[in-house]
Amino acid sequence: MDSKQETTKNDKSVNLGTPKNFLIPIMLLHLRDLNSHGYELMQKITQFGFDSVDQGNLYRILRQLEKDAMVTSVWDTTSGGPAKRIYTITAAGEQYLEVWASSLGHYQKMLDQFFNLYNPFFTPYKSPLKDSDEEY
Repeated sequence: MDSKQETTKNDKSVNLGTPKNFLIPIMLLHLRDLNSHGYELMQKITQFGFDSVDQGNLYRILRQLEKDAMVTSVWDTTSGGPAKRIYTITAAGEQYLEVWASSLGHYQKMLDQFFNLYNPFFTPYKSPLKDSDEEY
């Protein structure tokens, strides 16, 4: 076994990557809150936690989402400089996002069970606003 394989085998923080197509619901989630152009969307996605986003891939996904009627776009010529496409989520995109949210909620429950078995002292993070009985 070479040293690279040993390092990977011994490294407990190996990142297996994000689930396939996870970028799509993240993009739609950001578009739900704010119509934006591709560059703004890419910044939001990297702030969300993606290590890097391939710009070409991002625009290919946006074009495919537009073909699938999950987003629409219009040219913005009001700002100085070259025109930019502004993307907006559609009702179909909202429905797709809702399905993902439901699925992720189910996976979250499974992950909580996994970590409860893996480490009985592990406590999943709970939002104090969501689970608090206190009123503000």
